[in-house]
Amino acid sequence: MALLFQGTLLSIFIAEAASVEMEQLDAASLVAGHGIEGDRYANGRGTYSNKPHADRQVTLIEEETLAALKRDHDIDLAPEETRRNLLVREVPLNHLVGRQFRVGSVLLYGGRLNVPCKYLDELLGKPLFGPLTNRSGLNCRIIEGGTIRPGDSIVPA
Repeated sequence: MALLFQGTLLSIFIAEAASVEMEQLDAASLVAGHGIEGDRYANGRGTYSNKPHADRQVTLIEEETLAALKRDHDIDLAPEETRRNLLVREVPLNHLVGRQFRVGSVLLYGGRLNVPCKYLDELLGKPLFGPLTNRSGLNCRIIEGGTIRPGDSIVPA
């Protein structure tokens, strides 16, 4: 069954090392099989770098999740606080597990859902573990690299 949607890339974030503030980018170079240039996981300096996984090359989270946190739990969470690389709109991330999709010209594979962790609660001092269950984003593998920018379309491959 075909999955039909057309979403949008809103923001791009990286962090050069674990626990440091995320930096917002105007464009990013995604390297197939590796990660986002300059990001902690591409450089092996992320919190979970000692547990490498091909599906952790780039992470996505839905803008709709941030709105739901505010609406349902009165929790304000800025996009950079999610610790995810890409903020997207109108992209059904939970349905992309095991599927390929494009962000601009880049081809990604939705490897697995991101599981909320207590680390984020501790880092931000916000009770996110429960509210982010099943809404914590998508961990992806980069199949075909390239440059992405906010405003790029996101579509099934």
